[in-house]
Amino acid sequence: MGPTGLLGLLLLPLLYCPQIYASKGILRSAVIEEPSKAKDYCITYNSTWTTLPPTYTNATLYRLLDLSSVWLCSPSDVPSAGFRDMAVIVMDGNCSMMDKALLAQKYNAKMLLLATRDGLPAPQDSKSNLLTIPIAYIKYGDVINMAQVLGKDIAVSLYSPPLTLFDFSLLVIFLISVFTVALGGYWSGLSEMEDLRPSPSEDECEGRKKKDENVTFTPLTVILFVVICCVMLLLLYFFYKWLVYVIICVFCLASAMSLFNCLSALIRNIPYGKCRISCFSKSGEVRLLFLAAFCIAVSVTWAVFRNEDRWIWILQDLLGIAFCLNFIKTLRMPNFKACVILLGLLLLYDVFFVFITPFITKNGESIMVEVAAGPSERSEKSGEIYVEVPADSQPTYEKLPVVIRVPRLQYSALTLCEIPMSLLGFGDIIVPGLLVAYCRRFDVRTSSSSIYYISCTIAYAVGMVLTFIILMVMKTGQPALLYLVPCTLLTSSVIAWRRKEMKKFWNGGSYEIMEQTDNAVNEENSITGEAQEVQ
Repeated sequence: MGPTGLLGLLLLPLLYCPQIYASKGILRSAVIEEPSKAKDYCITYNSTWTTLPPTYTNATLYRLLDLSSVWLCSPSDVPSAGFRDMAVIVMDGNCSMMDKALLAQKYNAKMLLLATRDGLPAPQDSKSNLLTIPIAYIKYGDVINMAQVLGKDIAVSLYSPPLTLFDFSLLVIFLISVFTVALGGYWSGLSEMEDLRPSPSEDECEGRKKKDENVTFTPLTVILFVVICCVMLLLLYFFYKWLVYVIICVFCLASAMSLFNCLSALIRNIPYGKCRISCFSKSGEVRLLFLAAFCIAVSVTWAVFRNEDRWIWILQDLLGIAFCLNFIKTLRMPNFKACVILLGLLLLYDVFFVFITPFITKNGESIMVEVAAGPSERSEKSGEIYVEVPADSQPTYEKLPVVIRVPRLQYSALTLCEIPMSLLGFGDIIVPGLLVAYCRRFDVRTSSSSIYYISCTIAYAVGMVLTFIILMVMKTGQPALLYLVPCTLLTSSVIAWRRKEMKKFWNGGSYEIMEQTDNAVNEENSITGEAQEVQ
């Protein structure tokens, strides 16, 4: 097993990230004397109490009064001049939300914002018939950031852009995933052709080395691997703030090696830069040394700027695609039986940690979502790790770099509050991709005109479309393998059954050994029978 395969195996248990949906609103803050200087913040509100306009241009601006140092539970907390048609921020707690709201309304406030340190809860108190002003929750950290970035002379408004059914970032995710699976399977087939081609005597050692770089799963190692996946996910759930940095380091190493392997396969076809230089008793081609330096630079750049939201997703996706391609090509499934065991167990693993664990955890959240989303929604006082950034931006929490990220093209409360990116875990590419790669290698061995490879790739695309449809309908996190696994496994099985090759497809390479053994036995029996006839 090569170093890339070993690093990939360490990351594979973490490569699932279901998307998360929530409905929230936006607080628009603008400097009164300079309205173009503005910033949006996430808020939660009760939509049955208040209807917010779809754009901030249609919303009413109110001068903001920051009283986040008081509770507003008694008239003594109200300034002598009252609130004079202002939006007021007070600290949440010490009395009911409705008591605060009625008191603020009594002293002429037009909006009440409750600063909270414990996430953004939804207003759930029984509404008083006397209440007419809107109420919303805002993070206390955002209140501090607002004062630092915009100052104290601020006007605010509430709005909530409508959420369309489809975001075109999902189309980009779809194209990336299908492209990676198809290319990874095709590359695995090329590697199979090289293995089947007789190696010249002088290149036997090099050919053997190339074969040793590939890792083959057996049914037993598949089961052990899934157990390791469960253990690693639980360790991350309980020790996230320490292990997240271990995963970041492993990803940097694995992605740099994967990018080198992918690009070197292209560069070797270029007839330039083949001159070799020696260093520490070893020699290497100049072009490959420059390529290694480039791959390391890309990986280090991502590590340094990994919390930059505007452009770093491009590098992460580039490294992620290379990681998935190299993994699909390197890790080989010996037969369809091993594919069924791996995909079936990982399907159960995915469903259990997304749908079942909310009934077990204390906070009612699934372990998979908690690990995949990171600690961004946990309270700042809970001791979870986050990185301090300049005052003109939000605190950035460390997240696992095991997803394909594409910025959402539609601006909404969901984009601002929850996930500004559309996400797809690497595992939702790699695991079905291993089956696609097996189908491609089976096509090569049986000369079946790529029927298995093409059919399985189309089935994967259909599974992705089905995943997106269910996601948009249910508006909640979905384990993609729940739809990808049945689509790919059933399609491959139907093709093998219709072509009457199920036994050969099920046993894979071992079928050829069994067939050769049967032929040898039949030939031996034939020779024995002829000898007996002669006697």
